[in-house]
Amino acid sequence: MDMILVFYFLFLSLISQIQSIPTLTANPKTLSKSGDSVLIQWSGIDSPSKFDWLGLYSPPDSAHDNFIGYKFLSSSPTWKSGSGSISLPLTSLRSNYTFRIFRWTESEVDPGFHDQDHNPLPGTKHLLAESEAVSFESGRGPEQIHLSLTGRDGEMRVMFVAGDPEERYVRYGEKEGEWGTDVEVARVGRYDREDMCHAPANQSVGWRDPGWIFDAVLSGLKDRVKYYYQVGSDSKGWSATHSFVSRDKNSNESIAFLFGDMGAPTPYLTFIRTQDESRSTIKWILRDIQALGDKPALVSHIGDISYARGYSWLWDEFFNLIEPVASKVPYHVCIGNHEYDWPSQPWKPDWANSVYGTDGGGECGVPYSLRFNMPGSSSEPTGTRAPATRNLYYSFDMGSVHYVYMSTETNFLPGSNQYNFLKHDLESVDRMKTPFLVFQGHRPMYTTIFESKDAPLRERMLEHLEPLFVKNNVTLALWGHVHRYERFCPLKNFTCGSMGQKGEDWEPLPVHVVMGMGGQDWQPNWEPRPDHPNDPVFPQPKRSLYRAGEFGYTRLVATREKLTLSFVGNHDGEVHDMVEILASGRVLNGGDDDNGNVGAVLKVDATHHSFSHYVWGGSILVLGGLVGYVIGFVSHGWRQVAPGRGWTSVKTQET
Repeated sequence: MDMILVFYFLFLSLISQIQSIPTLTANPKTLSKSGDSVLIQWSGIDSPSKFDWLGLYSPPDSAHDNFIGYKFLSSSPTWKSGSGSISLPLTSLRSNYTFRIFRWTESEVDPGFHDQDHNPLPGTKHLLAESEAVSFESGRGPEQIHLSLTGRDGEMRVMFVAGDPEERYVRYGEKEGEWGTDVEVARVGRYDREDMCHAPANQSVGWRDPGWIFDAVLSGLKDRVKYYYQVGSDSKGWSATHSFVSRDKNSNESIAFLFGDMGAPTPYLTFIRTQDESRSTIKWILRDIQALGDKPALVSHIGDISYARGYSWLWDEFFNLIEPVASKVPYHVCIGNHEYDWPSQPWKPDWANSVYGTDGGGECGVPYSLRFNMPGSSSEPTGTRAPATRNLYYSFDMGSVHYVYMSTETNFLPGSNQYNFLKHDLESVDRMKTPFLVFQGHRPMYTTIFESKDAPLRERMLEHLEPLFVKNNVTLALWGHVHRYERFCPLKNFTCGSMGQKGEDWEPLPVHVVMGMGGQDWQPNWEPRPDHPNDPVFPQPKRSLYRAGEFGYTRLVATREKLTLSFVGNHDGEVHDMVEILASGRVLNGGDDDNGNVGAVLKVDATHHSFSHYVWGGSILVLGGLVGYVIGFVSHGWRQVAPGRGWTSVKTQET
């Protein structure tokens, strides 16, 4: 009997030890496509701590400290019981995912291992559990589909990403599912870790295989026709069917959605700040595009595209975010500091030492150059193994507007290739064909924020580029970099020109608009008063007619007679500022109100706006379909984990 009792207690002890071993599961084991969610469940965590965390790993053999992202177990309501679950949408990185749980103690906090906000990144010394692999279903076709114009009539460029270089195609036609003989072979290319210039882009912590990038041009398109298309192959699978409306070379109308500095959200914390507000920007633009019906349009993203900054998978998150928009309308870009800058970049004169730093995270423009293909053939050598940087400066016509893009990160001074292009392009615009000239670049020529780092660059832009703007009657000069919206009066040398609203003489001068409010959440201060530089009062200079700290984007609608630019706020999807400019260059409104108040806010009823009859009918349907996508994305949980410890969402002075 005694032996039976001994064995019984040994058995209970063994069972107790088995039950205390943590378990971690992830289901389903196979996901269909990017954006599908996996349910991660755990149990058996002894003495759970608010510091315990879950790491995401792809590929599965990544070192413990090379996670994609992380979530604290305390984000689950039941975490104190030692059990819980987290649901996460995953983006396909063309490799499997695994998940790991770590115990991390307060005493092990390493102040030298921190994120962009200087919050300590979690430690990996104590692994508690690891899940089996989660994969993505094969045969569903490529992803990250996006369009762009080529600069030639009757064409549309289609780009996408796949996990191998096997031949892929784009098949298209005017009727969904009826492809006929309209099939184009996609050219394929890629970049490698050795092409990156600096850390973290060329280190294990930042590098992930980017897949294979495919590029096809559809030609012979009819004007203003809706085309359906798929990308892929019979052997590897086809994508879902997408559609676009082709450009009409005879149309006088131009519609565009413009912003800068958007980035992408992530459902997890990672090494750098991600941009939750970008979801709203895409949501409202998608509403507007779907409400357009059969009208062609384009998107213009004026620099600081994904904010990957050397962490490769954030490019995948970005293209997954924009695909609903970029697969419907051409998505055009210009380069920003966070796509390019690195310590040894080729053009870095002495006066620019304060301007160009390490903002590109060691990417040296390579992902930007290969993942997009803009019109023209502009390029500059990197001086490294990396291929030449492309998509620097170019132009094209759409309807009544001539759009011009520049690079503020490469040489734009007289004698440079870029200056020669811009001068010739601006002087060659046929204003009978395109009465409006819209110029775009990343770092602004004018801004009223309190930021001196870019002052040497702005001085040279004012000296060398503003005379070209004034001489050639640039209608709008649009800029990013500053994460706010600001619209100026018709401007030359910091002086407002008359708008002729009271019958006085006027001259056509460029209207500068800063629109870096697409998603990045660091907000700079406005310029203080010169006699009170340390007091938080920032009077608005007369040249600044409207400025706001809200996220959003702008809508441009132009006919042969008039161009209207409207600022749409993300909190309500309505117009909060608007300016109208005639083909003559005269600014009709958007300045002083009837009482002489400078920069008066225009109270525009969105239901009466000239664009709104396209938007109103489609908005309810689109919003309903997007609510489920937005709900459930909970990020920045770190700040909820350890209140009172000073780990706060610091807005670092970075643009």
